[in-house]
Amino acid sequence: MRTTPTILHLDMDAFFASAEQASKPSLRGKAVVVGGLGPRGVVATASYEARVFGVNSAMPMAQARRRAPNAAYLVPRFGLYREVSEQVMGLLRALSPLVEPLSLDEAFVDLEAGGTAWDEASARLTGAKLRADIRAVTGLTGSVGLAASKMLAKIASEQAKPDGLVLIEPGTERALLGPLPVRTLPGVGPATGDHLRRAGITTVEELAEAGEDELVRLVGKAHGHALFAMALAHDERPVVAERETKSVSVEDTYDVDIHERVRVELEVQRLADRCVRRLRRAALSGRTIVLKVRRYDFSTLTRSETLRGPTDDPGVVREAAARLLEGVDTTGGVRLLGVGVTGLADYTQEDLFAQAAAAGEPAAEEHAADEPSEAAVADGETAPAERRWPSGHDVRHAEFGHGWVQGSGLGRVTVRFETPYSGPGRVRTFRTDDPQLEPADPLPLVERRPEDAGGPPAGAGPSVSAVGTHGSGPGDQVSSEPASRPKSRSGGGGDATSRP
Repeated sequence: MRTTPTILHLDMDAFFASAEQASKPSLRGKAVVVGGLGPRGVVATASYEARVFGVNSAMPMAQARRRAPNAAYLVPRFGLYREVSEQVMGLLRALSPLVEPLSLDEAFVDLEAGGTAWDEASARLTGAKLRADIRAVTGLTGSVGLAASKMLAKIASEQAKPDGLVLIEPGTERALLGPLPVRTLPGVGPATGDHLRRAGITTVEELAEAGEDELVRLVGKAHGHALFAMALAHDERPVVAERETKSVSVEDTYDVDIHERVRVELEVQRLADRCVRRLRRAALSGRTIVLKVRRYDFSTLTRSETLRGPTDDPGVVREAAARLLEGVDTTGGVRLLGVGVTGLADYTQEDLFAQAAAAGEPAAEEHAADEPSEAAVADGETAPAERRWPSGHDVRHAEFGHGWVQGSGLGRVTVRFETPYSGPGRVRTFRTDDPQLEPADPLPLVERRPEDAGGPPAGAGPSVSAVGTHGSGPGDQVSSEPASRPKSRSGGGGDATSRP
């Protein structure tokens, strides 16, 4: 088992909400809630200012509005979040070849594998520099945990929030874990937590005292062995550089149940088109088409069909989804629909003519799936053909320049004109069909001068890593050299503490 704190866990602070605050000067320091704004929407991320009012991720949006009625409620801009995430992941990959992304805003890094840390002192220095680089490149903050295992590094980053760094010294793990609730450990969800609580076990220390045999009796053999090991601070899981994508899917939850069969069929076709666009963006194809239907009574049905070979053809996926829908009764109403593809491959069937013919379409036909689809803006994709103005999304006016939508309705749209680099801007209202008002792409959160392209942002100094200009990917990073590794691992770092 590793004994040096060279596993790093990065968690960006309130990522979606922080990105919106960085992009919109008028919202800095104010409560911001990002998520689905319909009656059935849920909170994706809440800023720390909103959390003061008890608003948290996964909370129903209606409940969030009751707790924080004066907060700014915004539709997610996933295109922006993905771009910032690529910049952050580029910085992490400059530290080590072993980077394990968990989501857009979270990842593990094996610093020892990259030669950027080998003891407590070098790990702390690398973590502090990474936080500075992230702020310089993206304008956002991230919390860093450093420990000898993935489990402990994640716990450390939680303790570091917001905008901090915590290193867990070797030998202090049991003392740190003991008083923490059992829900802190990976794999202990609400059901397992309640089961353990009924048995009188509420802390990690009580888990360890219960013993392995008792835990196996309570939660089963596999889970009991794993829980006991984690309670003793044992976690042998390695950092895995590449996580294989197992499926690509899209789904929509509807504010009002859909009863008309024709509407359900049209929604399934639209979702199939969106799913194919995601497949193509990832340069993937798949053999198995999956349809998900959640009905009015919350019962969820899943149907699948496996093709003769992998495909990314929109006509094939649409027709397969339609065939699957034929076997589903939707007369009582539908609240959620989803289409997915599994059995992924990085190639397509060479001869799609047979599949397309079976689906009733010529293989060479250009399909309408390549056109923008309804509600794509809410998914961070291309703008829909109709003029809809999601709250928080970017616009540009021919006279007033760049701004963002504060709200719309009754044929009017209200826009605040400001950029990430300006002060709070003025608010103006227009007709929703104003020809001078158009959707726009998000601006970079950190302003770059032409002479700074490809290098560190202004004011960052020569020691700060950068990842190029707006739109660059992880392969474009330009990073500073890590500290030279000593010839022996025996020196330095003995006086590091477990708190920043």
